[in-house]
Amino acid sequence: MKNLAALLIFFALVAPVAAKDKWLKINSKHFTLIGNASEKDIRTVGTKLEQFRSVFSQLFPRVNVESPVPITVIVFKNKSSYMPFMPGYNGKINEVAGYFQSGQDVSYITLTSEFSEQNPFHVIFHEYVHSLTHDSTANVPPWFGEGIAEFYSMFEVSDKEKKVQLGAPISYHVFHLRDNKFLPLQQLFAVNHDSPEYNERDKKGVFYAESWALIHYLMLGNNGQRRPQLMQFLDLINSNTPVTEAFTKAFQTDFSVLEAELKKYIGNSRYPVLTYTSTQKLTFDDEMAAAAEISEAEANFHLGDLLAHQRRTDAEKYLQTAIQLDPTFAPAYASLGMSRTYTGNTDEALKYLEKAVTYDKAGKNHLVYYYYAQALLQKEQGPGNVINSGAFNKEKAALIRANLKRAIEIKPSFAHAYSSLAFINLVSGEQLDETIVMLKRAMQIAPGEHNLGFQLAQVYMRQEKYDDAKKTIEPIVRSATDAAMKQQAQSILDAINNITTRLAKYKAEMEAYEKNRNSNQPTPNGTSVGTSDPTTLTSIPGRPMLRRRQDGESVTGLLTKMDCTAKGTTLYVTVDNQKLVFHTTTPERLEFVTFTQGVGENIICEVFTPAKPVHIVYRSNTDAKSKYDGEPIAVEFVKPEEK
Repeated sequence: MKNLAALLIFFALVAPVAAKDKWLKINSKHFTLIGNASEKDIRTVGTKLEQFRSVFSQLFPRVNVESPVPITVIVFKNKSSYMPFMPGYNGKINEVAGYFQSGQDVSYITLTSEFSEQNPFHVIFHEYVHSLTHDSTANVPPWFGEGIAEFYSMFEVSDKEKKVQLGAPISYHVFHLRDNKFLPLQQLFAVNHDSPEYNERDKKGVFYAESWALIHYLMLGNNGQRRPQLMQFLDLINSNTPVTEAFTKAFQTDFSVLEAELKKYIGNSRYPVLTYTSTQKLTFDDEMAAAAEISEAEANFHLGDLLAHQRRTDAEKYLQTAIQLDPTFAPAYASLGMSRTYTGNTDEALKYLEKAVTYDKAGKNHLVYYYYAQALLQKEQGPGNVINSGAFNKEKAALIRANLKRAIEIKPSFAHAYSSLAFINLVSGEQLDETIVMLKRAMQIAPGEHNLGFQLAQVYMRQEKYDDAKKTIEPIVRSATDAAMKQQAQSILDAINNITTRLAKYKAEMEAYEKNRNSNQPTPNGTSVGTSDPTTLTSIPGRPMLRRRQDGESVTGLLTKMDCTAKGTTLYVTVDNQKLVFHTTTPERLEFVTFTQGVGENIICEVFTPAKPVHIVYRSNTDAKSKYDGEPIAVEFVKPEEK
């Protein structure tokens, strides 16, 4: 606590004085650079980043380096002005030469032009590679991602901006591989984002060292003989081929052979360097805009927004200072509103964001409208991010939709706005055909965002296009390297398979019924039904069509959401403003009954808008520590007046 208090006192002493320096802005072709460093130093940083991006795109032409997320670079003039904005840990400043702060709306690169022994670009290039490969590839395994990021972190340009050098050996990786046990290659390939090896605090661990060495060998070993195979491997995993299958097809060998080659390569301790000379200087100064001095308000905004994206409370003083200096500065209001949504203070967030929209007179800041839409959406969400369908009317949906469309109009490459718009349309059940087109476009912009595929599958399910939904979700199940992501995709696939199986059974039952209807024979459910029988109302496929009495307690309310996962089925029900949650680990025993045409022929796991009137029979939970109110036995969908 003492360390934390000292850190907060330090922050209070230095903020917001730093913004009173002369701050410049320079726009390169792909970056926005600001800083209190000299114009020459800021241009040097911009040139290095543009050089790196250009060379990376030439060596990996299959990777789309057009990031859908804008990148702002902050160049501090010295270590002391940079110190308050370095990341903090356990109440202490974590001194770094530079870092990459990723975000779904904007990413930041920060460093100081007062270089020390540690080259800040090694860290920045490493993280920038992650950003490029995340935006462009959906299924890159961790060993590939970390290995290629480390390989490219040693990027250097020399000899009057003409000579490029890549792949210089990283000493701590070389020493680590000499002194530590080698990971079997099959184990290396099996590491995912939840594995202990991946989450080592010290990136000099064996996983990172061996991943670097493997990429180094595949890129430069044996005169680059396996480099085309590495490119083929990348193509295969981008086409949703499972990693093991992609490995065999691309490298035309098994793990043991490549493992032996890698061990020999490491044992020789000879790491070649890729060097080539360009016929023209790799200079981008001519493409940069002239330097412009920015106001103290704008400088404070950028500093505060950087801290806000780190979820730091000291962001407030910079953003409030920006507003005091310029009461109509829309970006500062937007950033304050965004920070309030992080803490769940939606009412205050909306106050700031409404001002941001009002003051964005030019209408050119897509984040203003995106943040405003997100806050409006958050306002309508209850516990568990469940939409209150009764409050979420068409007018509110239209307002959120309009702001998201405005954000897309300003920034068509901003994939997250498409995702939010798709969610609104899913909840409201409107514009679904347009949503499919929109999501496909977003997936082209950011193929690394699996959430877009989840949403597209859900839209298809909403339209009862189960074959399309299955084709959309199966590649994620096959190829996702993140364990949680893979499990979510599998849950959706299981739900689709369950629905299609029940539909097939229902179809067979109906065909049998049609054959026997003239003779009034029993249906496969065991119920004799004639053509004019008033009780023959639509039911869920494979479920009983007649009311059955169930033992247990019962409750009547509104079903707002049904979740289906590998752990079972969960029902969210509102009863007289009280929220109840029922869960069963044996969903195959849960009976659904309906006496209303409005329910349709099947019920799928989703948020229900509007909520559906239900009568639930359940067994009370005897475990006081359980988060569930009971185990559902039967769910009967009733007419609104019956509720």
